[in-house]
Amino acid sequence: VQLQASGGGLVQAGGSLRLSCAVSGFTSDYYTVAWFRQAPGKDREGVSFISSSDGSTHYANSVKGRFTISRDKARNTVYLQMNSLKPEDTAVYYCAASQVWSRAQDQYDYWGQGTQVTVSS
Repeated sequence: VQLQASGGGLVQAGGSLRLSCAVSGFTSDYYTVAWFRQAPGKDREGVSFISSSDGSTHYANSVKGRFTISRDKARNTVYLQMNSLKPEDTAVYYCAASQVWSRAQDQYDYWGQGTQVTVSS
């Protein structure tokens, strides 16, 4: 299983970015893809989660109403649309995949490389 994340960058507060995570190698149609982030000096935290099968989603309270996670099954790609970005959203964002529906990082066996998101004030 491989995950390839892309789409990070530098944006001003209030701006938008879209992250992409291309997923390959899963033999099952049932898995969860998540975005986690880690800011300097802080623990990695879960941001958003989506089920590959029924599209169920979950968001951290800190991003609810601003971020939207979606999937393109034909392209095996998960997106994270980030709007109304704040300086506190600055972090390295990672996509990860799990064979179960979970918000626990230790349930995620497959990780992509991180992509830096920097929001200037």
